[in-house]
Order: sequence, then C-alpha cells, then structure tokens
Amino acid sequence: MAITALSSRRAALNKLDTKGSPYLYITPFFLLFGVFGLFPLLYTGYVSFNDWNLLDGGAHQWVGLANYREMLHDPYFWNALGNTLSIWVLSTVPQLLAALWIAHLLNHRLRARTSLRMGVLLPNITSIVAVTIVFTQLFGRDFGMVNWLLGLAGVGPIDWQADTWSSHLAISIIVAWRWTGYNALIYLASMQAIPHDMYEAAELDGASSGQQFWRITVPQLRPTIIFTTVISTIGGLQIMAEPLLFAGTSTPTGGSDRQFQTAALFLYEQGFREFRFGYASAIAWTLCLIIAVFAIANFLLTRRIADEE
Repeated sequence: MAITALSSRRAALNKLDTKGSPYLYITPFFLLFGVFGLFPLLYTGYVSFNDWNLLDGGAHQWVGLANYREMLHDPYFWNALGNTLSIWVLSTVPQLLAALWIAHLLNHRLRARTSLRMGVLLPNITSIVAVTIVFTQLFGRDFGMVNWLLGLAGVGPIDWQADTWSSHLAISIIVAWRWTGYNALIYLASMQAIPHDMYEAAELDGASSGQQFWRITVPQLRPTIIFTTVISTIGGLQIMAEPLLFAGTSTPTGGSDRQFQTAALFLYEQGFREFRFGYASAIAWTLCLIIAVFAIANFLLTRRIADEE
C-alpha cells in the first residue's frame, strides 16, 4: 500500500512538473513584459485622454478625445506622417530588392563565403550615431564626396538637408545601408531551407538559373518577404535617430522647414520639447494602431499563403 501510494504521488508530481513547469519558465517574460511593456502602453493610452503638461507641475485634466481631434487637424502631424511614409518607401523597396539579390549571390558556392556573410552584417551592428555622422559628411553641400562625384558628371552641388526630396533620399540611403545586410541574411536562411530537389528537377527540365530564381526561389520566399516587408514598415514608422542626427542639431524639427521631420520626431518634439505629454501620447497611440494594422495584415497574408500551399 505504501509503495502504491508513493508511486501515485510521484506520478502526480511528474504530471504536475510536465504540465506546470513550462508556464513557470515563461513567467519571468510575462512579468517583465507587463511591467515594461503592457503597463506603459496602457498608461500612455490613459495620458492621451488628458491635458497633461509638465510645465504646470504635472497637473492634468480629462479632455476625452480632444488631443486626437487636435492631431487630426494639425498640419505638422500630417507633414510628419507624410515624410515618414516617403522615407519608408524610398528606403524599404530598394533595400529589400538589394537584400534579395545579395542573398541569392551568397547562396552560391563563393570563395570566402563565411567572411562575406559576416561582412554584410557589419553595417547593422555599427553605431547608428557613427554611421549617420559619416553619411552626413558624405552628403555635405560644400565638401561632401557625393556632391564631388556628381560634379564630375556635370551636376551642380545639392544641399541635401535643405530640400524635401533630397533629404528624404539621403536619409533613405542611410537606412537602406544599415538594414540591407540584415534582411539579406534572413532571406539567405530561408533560401537554404528550400529543398535542392526542386532545383535539380527544374534543371533537368531545362530551366535556366533566372527561371529557377523567379519560379522556385521567390515563391518559396513569399512568407519571408512579407515578414521583412512588415518588419521594415514597423521600423520605418518609428524612424527617429537617422533624421535627428542628419539635421546636425539637437532640435527635433527635422530641418528649418520640417522637411524631413518624421512622426517619431514630431512625437518627441511635443513630448519632450513642448512638454505636452497628453498630445504626444495621442500621437504615440495613433502610431501604435497603424503598426497594429500592418501586423494584422502580415498575419492574414501569411496564413492565406500557407493555406494556398
């Protein structure tokens, strides 16, 4: 009887350990997420419904949707959002195309292949401050190397910080340079998961390397391409460091005429320059909702592709 009871107790403990221990292991993550992620998010939502100004000693008054209404009628907000979308398009599309091409090259048997794979990641791990300072010098109006090269082609010097299109292009190049290698490695990992039998069968059928790429590689990478597109979109909507450092000053206005002020910079200006935390929180929640829309779109597209396959 004692042995049977002991065996039953051990079986119950083993069952409890098997079913309960996984929840115990992930508990620290959810605790940290709740303290540093969920609570700030919910508290920011509460602040967005208040007129909260630190210049008044932190006093606040419930104003409902007034901050959101003001935001929707604020031309500076729409200018910042338009700048954000423009920089995102100019940086993301060439970046992902270049990453796909680089990954395709690295997927072949090249010499020093490991060194090349490590090298494409160097721009991403380099300090963003150092990268932006270097590129700001390269895009300098009077002594920048870019204008010097354009001068050799007969093009006059361009003030890259003064105009909207030129500043967007310069910032987009900085962003693309940093993240192309990172996305290339993601594509490379997905390419290596594609069965080689598919390429061998296509080669026996007489398919060229280009046909294999477009008819086998790209279709197999569709979920990964959607993932990188959404991740790049999320990052693009939050871009802040590059335009702030590109201006060469500590002011978050994004140029003298706000020509390259992004939504994140506008949020920072309202929150930490004007000390309007209620209005800044409304901007933050609006960006959060936009990002959530793209995340949901990613989930639906990925599930649809999986169902089709």
